[in-house]
Amino acid sequence: MPVTLSAIERKILDYMVEYLRSNTYQPSIREIGEQFGIKSTKTVSEHLQALADKGFLERDPSRSRGVKILGVDLNAHAISVPCFSSLPQDRNGQRASRADTFLTLDRRLAGEKGAFFVQASADELAPLGCMEGDYILLEPVAVGELTDGALVAARLGNQAAYYRFSRNGSALALDPLRGGEAATVVEDPQKLVVLGRIKGMYRRMDQMAVSAATVAH
Repeated sequence: MPVTLSAIERKILDYMVEYLRSNTYQPSIREIGEQFGIKSTKTVSEHLQALADKGFLERDPSRSRGVKILGVDLNAHAISVPCFSSLPQDRNGQRASRADTFLTLDRRLAGEKGAFFVQASADELAPLGCMEGDYILLEPVAVGELTDGALVAARLGNQAAYYRFSRNGSALALDPLRGGEAATVVEDPQKLVVLGRIKGMYRRMDQMAVSAATVAH
């Protein structure tokens, strides 16, 4: 029977892998606790021991960073990118700690530091040819760096969505990529929270249903 991890165990393991790839050494117990808001180092240690008992780690309890991750490719040319099932509301901060999972890919394809993936929902990015379940890669960007036609994820009020960006004099125009919605003009750029610029898209072709009409005869 496959070994299963609790939600917090999975997040801690993903965080440790990401941290190791970025820093070449493991986070300390205290750093793991701070990342997930766990005040007790004993509780963090118990989570690490659970991961060790399930075969994901080897531990040296006498050392703060005495952990070895098992069964993970730590190639220096690869990086773990946070992945969310829907658009996160915040621009940065502790976003990675709330990721649903991490995707590992070549650094050259991973975008700038702080980039993240979001799985597209049905019709959310249909004008771009995206399908439900596609992985959308977004990278951090300042409003001043955006050019007309840029595709972005942004938050207006309490709602985050995808838009085509353009400038209208001193104001900003956001044209929703979801069909049937009107464009929004933002008079004060300070009120616009840009979550990221769309960098790319990844699709699992083996999960697609191929129509017989598309097959060449």
